[in-house]
Amino acid sequence: MTNGLDTDTTLGDLATRGTPVGERLQGLGDAVVAARGHVPDELLDEVASAADRATGRLRLSARHTVVAIAGATGSGKSSTYNALTGLELSSVGVRRPTTSWATAVVWGSEGADELLDWIGIPPRHQTMRDSMLDTRHTDSALDGVVLLDLPDHDSTEVSHHLEVDRLVAVADLMVWILDPQKYADAAVHDRYFKKLTSHQGVMLVALNHIDTVPVERRQAMVDDVRRLLAEDGLPDVQVLAISAKQGIGMDELRAEIRRRVQDKRSTTARVEADIAAAAARLEAAAGDTPARELPAKRYDELEDSVADAAGVSAVVDSIERTVGERARRAVAWPPFLLLGRKADGDQPRHEPEVAPVDRSSVDTAVRGVADEASEGVGAGWAPHVRKAATGRLAEVSDRLDRELGRVDLPTRLPFWLVLVRVLHGLLLLAAVGGLGWWAYAAISGESADLTEVAGLPLPAVIGIGGLVLGLLLAVVGRAVVGGLARRRAEDADEELRSVVHQVVHEDVVAPLAEELSAYATFRRGISAARA
Repeated sequence: MTNGLDTDTTLGDLATRGTPVGERLQGLGDAVVAARGHVPDELLDEVASAADRATGRLRLSARHTVVAIAGATGSGKSSTYNALTGLELSSVGVRRPTTSWATAVVWGSEGADELLDWIGIPPRHQTMRDSMLDTRHTDSALDGVVLLDLPDHDSTEVSHHLEVDRLVAVADLMVWILDPQKYADAAVHDRYFKKLTSHQGVMLVALNHIDTVPVERRQAMVDDVRRLLAEDGLPDVQVLAISAKQGIGMDELRAEIRRRVQDKRSTTARVEADIAAAAARLEAAAGDTPARELPAKRYDELEDSVADAAGVSAVVDSIERTVGERARRAVAWPPFLLLGRKADGDQPRHEPEVAPVDRSSVDTAVRGVADEASEGVGAGWAPHVRKAATGRLAEVSDRLDRELGRVDLPTRLPFWLVLVRVLHGLLLLAAVGGLGWWAYAAISGESADLTEVAGLPLPAVIGIGGLVLGLLLAVVGRAVVGGLARRRAEDADEELRSVVHQVVHEDVVAPLAEELSAYATFRRGISAARA
């Protein structure tokens, strides 16, 4: 198993860097990395191998085009091969061996050795048209062609099947030879054609032995072949009617091969087709739904729902109410406070505290987001998205209880209210003492001896001043402490919601966002690969 593409054929390889093919390979590689853990490793390894193979081909001779001649037993594949090469290979000791090896004829041997080695054609199965074995025929129009004669794809020998599969995967151009008697055989349609729907641009089909078909039926048979190809997903593959023995259509077949070779597009087209096919396989496994991120507002709504389930609003209201009551008592004029206590009786006062989290509400909120997020990914990715969001649900509620319980709720009064209480006590003492002194002087007849301030006896000034200042302090203090309670409630709300945000983000949002980001990367990679 690999994590990406082979290090010897990295996506930044000079053979493809900065080219459209290189960008498509890069996209495929990104998709493979993003899909790891979401689709079967076997598929990812096959896709990575296909990308490595494509890059490896582009690093080799760009002058040569590998053309594979494939067909079933009796299709006339080898006779077509000989007709194209202009050689009777058996006459120079190059008869097809009884092994599973393919044979190759090369027009232009310079630079072909490394390519033939990469394809896996042993030297004894190679014929060079510019070698001393062939000095009679030259065809400069086919210069750069590596023509392969593959084993019969319907052979009873398993090794023959494996050789055909291997070479079909690396050929720049595939020429499939069909027989009028067996052109509808499932062996070729199911095993090959239906799996090569992305490779129409690098395929040709030749209906051989056309000389054995009555002239009036030939076009109908060719049309039937096209119909079957269309059903296989190959409506654009060119179909030629030929007879290798009689030479019918061979000029057209040779000319079409020549045209594609001279166009210098077959190698790149094959690589692009391989990339597209690999991308299609990945897409089929992971899903083709366009990537869609959840808006930030939806995550905010999730945090609000979890905060409600944790009772944050109730705790905040309790803090504002508790702090407000305590602060109002702290600034109240002591006589009024005494009267208020008698009116309230002995009602118990409870400290604000965080209640246990409502687990079912948390579960509902998280699963709702998971379901919404899973709608924005492919069917193969959706289970991973839901798992990312809900995988730690049990821990979320436990952690909320634990973390919220550790918050130091701001219910203590500020020190300045203690000073207000002390001042109230002094003013009350002044009021009682001054008025008491004034009353005693009046009863004892000593009022005339009292010192006056602003026309009033000093005891009256002290008593009335203490009373007025005490009442004024109570009024001003009550207005001030209203804002204090609100600020303490806001501080508590911010701190509690900060805990909720941290837990929800780490245990739900971050894993979910990571999955959605990986899917978005996957979709971008697939789009680039199939561009």
